[in-house]
Amino acid sequence: MPVVIVTDSSSRLPASLTDVHTITQVPLHVTLDDGTEYLEGRDDVPPDVVAASGATTSGASLADLRRAYEEAVARSDGDGVVAVHMSRRLSGTWSAARLAADAVDGEVRVVDSRSVGVSLGLTTMAAVQAAEAGATRDEVYETAVRAAATAESMLCVQSLDNLRHSGRLSLTGRLLGSALSIKPILHMSDGLLALRERHRTMTKAIAKMVDAAVELADGEPVTLGVQHCQNPDLASELLDTMLERVDDVTSSLIVDLGPVLGTHVGPGAVGVALGFGLNPLD
Repeated sequence: MPVVIVTDSSSRLPASLTDVHTITQVPLHVTLDDGTEYLEGRDDVPPDVVAASGATTSGASLADLRRAYEEAVARSDGDGVVAVHMSRRLSGTWSAARLAADAVDGEVRVVDSRSVGVSLGLTTMAAVQAAEAGATRDEVYETAVRAAATAESMLCVQSLDNLRHSGRLSLTGRLLGSALSIKPILHMSDGLLALRERHRTMTKAIAKMVDAAVELADGEPVTLGVQHCQNPDLASELLDTMLERVDDVTSSLIVDLGPVLGTHVGPGAVGVALGFGLNPLD
């Protein structure tokens, strides 16, 4: 059997991909101020959670990760497992993943994707495609590391309030984006969300994000991901614009950021990610 791929629910990969390619997504957690806890991807999470001031999130648990790895190792029939997780600088998931991997006798290699959301999903799919092409576990690991190093991801948010409260934005970003009227473009930088640009309106910010994505694509074949928080119409418009502007899109997908990431970026956020070196997604 090919190398088995595991990720976490922040990858936001849809069932159309996880089911076909037998990808395990270990759930992240969201907890309300009354103590109610939900597992992302398993429980029905109320949509208003992303706007709830008392909601908190936590990474995948050690127990869930170890269970997922043990099951994946058994399915791999000796070929091994590669686990691709969200940036270690955004969550304790990666550290827990390393502990879980150590507990299953070295059968699992853990990749720090240095990203989150659909960008993590595209890096995961790069690993999946390498595994299905017959690569060894170490070759799949190296493929995922290269995909993570070349991936690009940007996000426009309506307000920085959620990110300020969660502490997921760098200090520089917090200071430069303090004005409520500012609509920032955020990007992944060294595994953290940081400020790339700031603009007066969301429309201007999105237009500049598109310009930046086109420049980053630079005419190369790219896999395009669009992500949003409870803003499907704008996400669809963004995808259409990107497909018009980017020269060579091998495939594309739109994902909702879900309750955990949505809690950090707030309603209305929309962003793009570029993956390089992938075959068309199916």
